[in-house]
Formats: sequence, structure tokens, C-alpha cells
Amino acid sequence: MIAASGIAQEIGDRFGHAVVFQDTLDRIPTAWVAKDCVPSLLRFLKEEVDRPYKMLYDLSAIDERMRQHRDGQPAGDFTVVYHLLSLERNEYVRIKVALAEDRLALPSITPIWPAANWYEREVWDMFGIAFDGHPHLRRILMPNSWVGHPLRKEHPARATEIGPYQLSPKKELAEQEALRFRPEEWGMSRERNGSDYVFLNLGPQHPGTHGVLRIALQLDGEEIVDAVPQIGFHHRGAEKMGERQSWHTYIPYTDRIDYLGGVMNNLAYLTAVEKLAGITVPPRAQVIRVMLAELFRIISHLVWYGTFAQDVGQMSPVFFTFNDRERAFSIIEAITGARMHPSWFRIGGVAADLPKGWEKMFRDFVRYLPPRLLEYDRTIMRNFIFKARTKGIGSFTVDEAVDWGVTGPNLRACGLEWDFRKRQPYCGYENFEFDIPTAQHGDCYDRALVRIEEIRQSLRIIEQCVNNMPEGAYKSDHPLATPPVKDRTMHDIETLITHFLSVTWGPVMPVGEALGAIEATKGNNGYYLVSDGSTVSYRTRIRTPSFAHIQTLSPLAQGLMIPDLVVILGSLDFVLADIDR
Repeated sequence: MIAASGIAQEIGDRFGHAVVFQDTLDRIPTAWVAKDCVPSLLRFLKEEVDRPYKMLYDLSAIDERMRQHRDGQPAGDFTVVYHLLSLERNEYVRIKVALAEDRLALPSITPIWPAANWYEREVWDMFGIAFDGHPHLRRILMPNSWVGHPLRKEHPARATEIGPYQLSPKKELAEQEALRFRPEEWGMSRERNGSDYVFLNLGPQHPGTHGVLRIALQLDGEEIVDAVPQIGFHHRGAEKMGERQSWHTYIPYTDRIDYLGGVMNNLAYLTAVEKLAGITVPPRAQVIRVMLAELFRIISHLVWYGTFAQDVGQMSPVFFTFNDRERAFSIIEAITGARMHPSWFRIGGVAADLPKGWEKMFRDFVRYLPPRLLEYDRTIMRNFIFKARTKGIGSFTVDEAVDWGVTGPNLRACGLEWDFRKRQPYCGYENFEFDIPTAQHGDCYDRALVRIEEIRQSLRIIEQCVNNMPEGAYKSDHPLATPPVKDRTMHDIETLITHFLSVTWGPVMPVGEALGAIEATKGNNGYYLVSDGSTVSYRTRIRTPSFAHIQTLSPLAQGLMIPDLVVILGSLDFVLADIDR
């Protein structure tokens, strides 16, 4: 857990009575501020304090109108929440703003952080909170024709609450008209100096977009002037579902967000839940979690490796890397009974102990993969065409990456040695020896170098897990762990009832809020959870790396050609459900 810092004192000294501080279960310094002070406070934190908070980590909102427990917090119908991260201090700060329902507007902070563009659009889309001065405040996850704001509490959470869908001819024409491309609605101009631009769709059905993603290209001849992604095609209301499912039954839903990350999604969510509950996970359960999470990091990177080579023009590697992935899936299946979406982690530990013979499966895989990686180095990374297509393309500097909220391998490719497993250890990662791969140029080639070396480091971690697996429980005996232990359920009726209620309704989490953040397969994945003392989450906010990364597409692609754009897309390693949730 990150220690509290003196930033609260600095904020108080500068803004005085305009700020109210709040205690939180995750001990992140949390300040409530008047909405007129938001831009000046955030600029102060980014530019003026010592070791500033340069990254806009997340921006979200809460509908407070049905909440029962808000002791000591300013009154308001909605709350806008800013999470900032200082890499130099290695800590977060949380800024909150209370808003009345009849005055749902705040000044935009896009002049401070370019990354705020999409975050503010999402808050507008989901909650109806406006941001004055935003350059392009339109819906981002829902279609333009959508009625209502889905993360408001009165909005239905299930299709059965809405009624059957009907598409009349009139509505069909209206929907088709809403899809008509108008450059001005995308923030683009039609011409410059008397010459017309060419506009081209990449996607939403294109192999280079790795799913249903539309990119509107503004072209001057063959040169990209602008590239604006249209997301939301995969939006399934993951945060809304987190506010209707119990704390326990939401675990399988997390698997489907970064659907290549498997149990890594469970770990991000449970890190926050266990902070709320005050649960300490037993050592054996921690090591099992690390071992499977790192195996899924390898699985995800193997998918990226083969498809990235395919994006650049090599057809064979994807078959080889997917074959290696199948070997890893055989281990996952033997341990959990499932493959891509095992949903195997539990509150307080894991679902079951390791089966007999698990060590041999892992040892065989740890021996098998390194020679394969050497072969891929020869056939892919040293290929002169691959180098020509990727070197110097889509470059970031460290400052630019931090400004856009870039994390994970894409940040480390710029030269910054930052890994949440090392900087903010969780799940016992401080007990493992591994290196943090970095590169220098922040281009497509360097992003590949970092991920390939990460596979080798994950193999090192897995080998340490196998060699040093502790004995003991695979799940905590804390009363809020789910499912609870059953040792006395058949001895007395009270324990049997408690067990039944814990399994069916799930645990009741203490009132409070917590952020749990991990180094996921594609960057930092964080869950910000608010409990109102119930069996369900009052607010589930999912901060995904892909959402931040795909927003960088426009600055990365400007001045390049369309084939370069496809290479950039592959190098960013995004998952569309991770963007859209």
C-alpha cells in the first residue's frame, strides 16, 4: 500500500478553505474541491508542486443520489473523480468535485492534459455531465441516437427492463442518417488552402484493426493529416454490470474485458475488493496467483507477437505463436478446468489448490519456450523488412507518453523503467527476482523488443514460483472471503446459514472506497470500487490501458502513410473490449 504523503498539506496551504479532505480505505490522499478551483488545482499538481503529478491516470464520475453512507463528504447529486499519478513520488492523489443535478458542468481540463479528451467525453456519455470548453463533446461509447446516460442509477441495467427492441422503417432511416460521415462532426475540416482533403474509413471491418474499430482518416494525398478512432462497438456495460452483480459473481465478467488476459483481470479487481474488505491473502494463494498471471502475460504476448508480424506482412509466425499459446492453455485447463476465461481467482485466494503433476507441466513449458523465442528473434526481429517497417515509426518521448496516460510496455519502450510490480508491489511480487525491460526510441520496433523480453522475464518468475511454492492454505479464512470455508457448516445451523448466505448473496463489504491497480498484460489496469455497505458495488470504475493507448493514435500517425498506421495499431497491443468495456 502506498504511504500517505505531504501532498495534502501542500494542497491545503495553497487552496485553504476551498478544499475538504477525506479518509479512504486505500489511503490515497483524497481532496474535495469547489468546481471553480478544478483547473487551477489540477494545473498546480501537474506543473507547480515538487515531483509533480504528470499523469492523468483516470477521470470518472459517481451518481450519488441513491447512496446511503456519505458521512463527512460534501453534499452533491453527482461526483466527478480525478485520479492523478506522480511517477517521481510513486503515488496517486484523488481529487473530487461535488455537483448538483441542475448544474452538471465543469471546466474542461483538455488544455492541461490531452488525455482528458476521451475521459470527459465518456463522463458526458455515461452521466450527462458537461465539460465547458471541450473541443468535441460528443458520445463516445454509445451511439449518437442513444437516449439517456447509462451509468445513472435510473437507467436500466438489463435488457429485460427495457422491453423488446423494435426497428421501424422510420427509425432505421434515422439510424442510417446518424451514421452519415460529416467531417465537421469528427473535428476535421474539408479543405485547406483551396485543396480538398480525402476521407477514408479504416474499418470497422479490417484485419488491421483486430476487431470492430473504425478509424476516420483525413488524407492529403497519401499522407495522414488526422486519424480519429471511433470506439464503442464492443461496449457491453461492464461497469454497469459491476453495480448489479454481487462482489463474488462479478468475477467472471472481468475476464471478458481484456479477453486475452484471463485471470489477470480477476487480480486487478480482487486487489481493490480485498483492500475494501481488509483481507490478507495467504502466501501460497499469492504465489499461485502470480504464477498463473504471468502465464497469461505470456499467452497475451504470444497472440500479440504473431498478429503483429502478420500486420507487417509475415504470414507464418502467427501459426507458430498460436501453437505455443495452445501449450500454455493446456496448463491453464489442467489447473482451472477452463482456457481463455477461467474466472478462477476468488476473494481471498483462488478457487482450489493445485492438482497433482502441476510442477511438471510448468517445468516442461519453461524449458520449451526459450528456444522458440530465439527462433522468432531470427525470423521476425532480425528480418530487414520488419525492421524497415517498424523502426522510427510511431515514436513517443517519455514526456509525451506520460501526458497521454501511457503505461506498460508502451511506456517502457520510451526508456522509462517503470513497472507497477516493482514500484508498487502487490500479490508478493517484491519476493521475486526479475528485470524491467526497456528500450530507447519509443517506436514500433522498441515496443516489440520490450514485450519479447517480458516473455522471458515472466518465464523467470514462473520458474521461481515452481521452485518456491509455499505450503499452506489456498484461500483466506477471513469471514468476507468467498466462498467461505466450510469446516463447520455441518456442525451447527448458524454456520450453515452464514455459509449459505455468503454463497448466494455474497459478502457485505464495509463502507468505503479503494483503488486496486496492477501491471496487466497491456499496461496498468485499475479498479476503483465504492461500497455503500451492501452485497453489491455502488460504483465500479474500470481503468483500462487500451482506452488510454488507442487515444494516442492521432498524434502517432500524423504525417505518415496508411501502411504505417496498421503497424502502429499492431505495436500498441490493444484489445477492443479493454477499450470499450
